[in-house]
Amino acid sequence: MRIGLVGSMLVALLALVATSAKAPAAPQPTKVAVSVGTGGAVASVDPAATRAGIQILREGGNAVDAAVAANAVLGVTEPFVAGIGGGGFMVVYLAHQHRVITIDGRETAPQTFPENAFIDPATGNPIPFFPQRVTSGNAVGVPGTLATWAEAASQFGTMPLKRLLQPGVAIAERGFTVDDTFRSQVASNLSRLDAFTSSRALFLTPDGQPPLVGSTFRNPDLARSYRLIEHAGPSALYDGPIGAALVDTVQHPPVAGDSSLGFTVQPGMMTAGDLARYAAPLRAPTHVTYRGYDVYGMGPPSSGGSTIGEALNILEGFDMSTPDRALALHRYLEASKLAFADRNRWVGDPDFVNVPLAGLLSKDFAAERRCLIGATARPTPVLPGDPFPPFSPCTTSAAPATVGAEGTSTNHLTVVDREGNVVSYTTTIEQIAGSAITVPGYGFLLNNELTDFDPAPPSPGAPDPNLPAGGKRPRSSMAPTIVLRDGRPMLGVGTPGSSMIITTVLQILLDRVDFGMSLPDAIAAPRASQRNTLTNVAEPAFISQYGAELQGRFGQLFTSTPEIGAATGIEILPDGALQATAEPVRRGGGAAAVVCPAADHPLPASQRATCAPVPVG
Repeated sequence: MRIGLVGSMLVALLALVATSAKAPAAPQPTKVAVSVGTGGAVASVDPAATRAGIQILREGGNAVDAAVAANAVLGVTEPFVAGIGGGGFMVVYLAHQHRVITIDGRETAPQTFPENAFIDPATGNPIPFFPQRVTSGNAVGVPGTLATWAEAASQFGTMPLKRLLQPGVAIAERGFTVDDTFRSQVASNLSRLDAFTSSRALFLTPDGQPPLVGSTFRNPDLARSYRLIEHAGPSALYDGPIGAALVDTVQHPPVAGDSSLGFTVQPGMMTAGDLARYAAPLRAPTHVTYRGYDVYGMGPPSSGGSTIGEALNILEGFDMSTPDRALALHRYLEASKLAFADRNRWVGDPDFVNVPLAGLLSKDFAAERRCLIGATARPTPVLPGDPFPPFSPCTTSAAPATVGAEGTSTNHLTVVDREGNVVSYTTTIEQIAGSAITVPGYGFLLNNELTDFDPAPPSPGAPDPNLPAGGKRPRSSMAPTIVLRDGRPMLGVGTPGSSMIITTVLQILLDRVDFGMSLPDAIAAPRASQRNTLTNVAEPAFISQYGAELQGRFGQLFTSTPEIGAATGIEILPDGALQATAEPVRRGGGAAAVVCPAADHPLPASQRATCAPVPVG
């Protein structure tokens, strides 16, 4: 009997579904927090992403290739903190050129985005941040992750983007095993995800619950998106079918008829023209010296590099290696407070505002700010300084500044290859689950990055470099960092954690350089964060170890938070071996791996070139 074309297609579809349902998920690699060896290294929050990066390195790809492949996998396995619906910043050390470059993949506002975009016209007040402001099409910026991948791969990689997406396609199609972190991220945003038909269908079980730990999660729609990009390149999103669906989703959020959000989801203003205009430009890195090390970071519109750099300059005038650890930590908290005051007042998108970066990173300005650090904690908020010469010790400006609100849905990965190229790469979709809006048929969540703009000045008429504007990039705290020693790369490091990204990276650097910790110990150490706020936010272990003395001697006050950040880093050891490090516990722990583990030596002659140490001479 002839079943006809439609019948044949139906049979084929049913066979495909049956095969997909029976196919086991990709085996979940084991999480290893520290790995030492040669030939290249990758550290990320996810073992599948780390494994993908290692495979690219083993096939002869460089650090940029591996970083793109690993981040594409994170878009599959960590969709609430990564993906082509978001953006980020990549800092790269190019070994053969002996220079650091950065790629700005930050999202941009639509061209028609007004300064009062987040002001309720009925009240004249800012729309509440959560859940109203973050859960809207109006919060979605033009995404920059895919443009970053394309720019990095074409200019600095060795493999085509098509090859680098293949590990992500395979995992999206085959699936992966749901862990506690994935389930908890769904559970913490259950009402928001359930409010949109596309997100409900992708992330929730048929009875509207988070997927069970141990179950298999597949995303064939995202695999389809990646395959379209493989075929058409980034234009599939910026000038093609994915982009058309994205714009339609922003303008007409697919709100479920039985949504229980309790408020009207605002549509967004993004157009196809906004997508087509997007570019991920190369920008100059920030650079400061600290006790003989060269510290490179991301410049504006990120505030990460400038704020870390200013704080390091301030702290360089103190003996931070003193045996009096409480005194050193007091100075760290106070330096962070001052640097954040300056960050909030002066840093924004450099294409729209004059960011006095040279002043903020000058040693003379640091000296002016350093003399404000005394024997007790200064009352907050402290006023910003004036980063324009001539510098006068111990002065402040009178302009108030906002702290702002940033989401914690961020991830960081670090890669070093056998040539000594280093990539420190942080990406985000802002809030956990971003806007909570999935692009129907394409399998990825949209960011809510535009909520990183300040909704209004700190006071009427006060200067604010981070107000909304059409085409503008909101200020970020992402702080991918690379440190050189004697002109050679020493380590790459970074972390998620909203505005606490800055203090986390700063604290890791102090732990490693001043306090003499190994990189694994510095990443595992308890953390505290001061961002020009009334109290320091700190992990319980930090408060238990240092809180009483810091409060009693210096007047430092603390608010407890379960954890801060989820860092990764790689250090190039003096002999050229690589020490890859991820979080041992925070956010479920991360995964670090090397191409050639130290335990595998001695190697056969055929592998010695692949597994050679990084050149350090």
